[in-house]
Amino acid sequence: MARKGEKRGRACVVVLGDIGRSPRMQYHALSLARQASLEVDIVAYGGSEPHSAVLEHQSIHIHKMPQWPAFPRGLPSILKPFVLLLKPVVQFIVLLWYLCIKISAPDVFLVQNPPSVPTLVAVKWASWLRQSAFIVDWHNFGYTLLALSLGRSSRFVAIYRWVEWQFGRMADGSLCVTRAMQHELAQNWGIKATVLYDQPPEFFRPASLEEQHKLFYRLDKNLRQPLGVEDCTSTGTGEVVNKDMHETLFTSLVGADIASKPNRPALIVSSTSWTPDEDFGILLEAAVMYDRRVAAILNEDDSKKEEVLWKEMQSGKQYLYPRLLFVITGKGPEKEKYEEKIRRLKLKRVAFRTAWLSAEDYPLLLGSADLGVCLHTSSSGLDLPMKVVDMFGCGLPVCAVSYSCIKELVQVEKNGLLFSSSSELADELLMLFKGFPDACDSLKVLRNGALDMSSSVRWATEWEEHAKGLILEVISGNLA
Repeated sequence: MARKGEKRGRACVVVLGDIGRSPRMQYHALSLARQASLEVDIVAYGGSEPHSAVLEHQSIHIHKMPQWPAFPRGLPSILKPFVLLLKPVVQFIVLLWYLCIKISAPDVFLVQNPPSVPTLVAVKWASWLRQSAFIVDWHNFGYTLLALSLGRSSRFVAIYRWVEWQFGRMADGSLCVTRAMQHELAQNWGIKATVLYDQPPEFFRPASLEEQHKLFYRLDKNLRQPLGVEDCTSTGTGEVVNKDMHETLFTSLVGADIASKPNRPALIVSSTSWTPDEDFGILLEAAVMYDRRVAAILNEDDSKKEEVLWKEMQSGKQYLYPRLLFVITGKGPEKEKYEEKIRRLKLKRVAFRTAWLSAEDYPLLLGSADLGVCLHTSSSGLDLPMKVVDMFGCGLPVCAVSYSCIKELVQVEKNGLLFSSSSELADELLMLFKGFPDACDSLKVLRNGALDMSSSVRWATEWEEHAKGLILEVISGNLA
């Protein structure tokens, strides 16, 4: 820590993306300011609001770069390769301007990878020009993300990988998110990296009943508003907005006491970036299977109209299997496509809502939910989904897509389950929610396991143990 009268050290956190959608880099900034007592500049794009803890910290200064405009509609295909080449050149110039001119010279640059091009090149140049140290935080491999759209055999992918490898090796230090990635970097890239697991910060925790009631009241109109015409959580109440705060879809206030409704829907949250590496179709197919299998188990007559069933549910009738309300959070390119698919579904017991929540409300939603679903598959197979870390921080059990290193995070039948198909996910939903809300023992076991995780390691502890020493050592070595 700097003594009184001494000049504080300085760090620059670099994100060639929306800082509001880069939680790990926000947490780095908070730890650099709080735990390493550094002044922190964040150079990133705007778009979404960062957490209030970042905005309100006096030692953190956010510098928002102008964004590259989206492709204009009707752009001739012959011009697209030219635009694709021009984009990183312009980004490089803008990023170098901010890193070398707009901000004070830092002792260290901490850069998120991916994206690798032009980020790693620009940060390396800036570190050389400003005589600063340079640390890469490896979240994934950029070339594997590019390969999702261009294919692994593309020449552009090969060039991208070479740039990522060449400039990644020039860093003074490296952090990464899994042991599998640490091994890959050491064996095939010649890079020694320290594993810094994602851990939830203190504001990800289980929500109290009072917090849940206030959140559901704020979101009441959105939760009751269907994506289609009508569904199992909207019928008869679509235009009602509770003004007395006595009742929400999930909770009720009786006198001074708040209680969860016994016939409430099960609340399932899935956070997605709506990109090709997350197959949202799996979740839609599983929802349809759940709906049909429950109807078959209960021997329901196909001629029974949805409106009649929904009125029974609204009046308080309980069934062996509950209604499911999926709240899907996030922004991304495929959102509208899947919203249109949801509108065409005709389901009796399942409803969907899409939402973008504030950085303060998102942890409350996770802390109020019954289950989390993660569709992340990883382009490299070597990174872990931070959304699951956040869910565990809130004591929320998770069903996640199975892939190579996911078991570094999800402990099967302890804090979550894995699935490889929509049918497996549907089976898990049936098993977990049978007897909901009071007699669903399997769900309770997983929740207890997730709660145990939520009370263990937090981001500040993980950062203190695995990142602080490396960063301060790199700074000292650069000043020597």
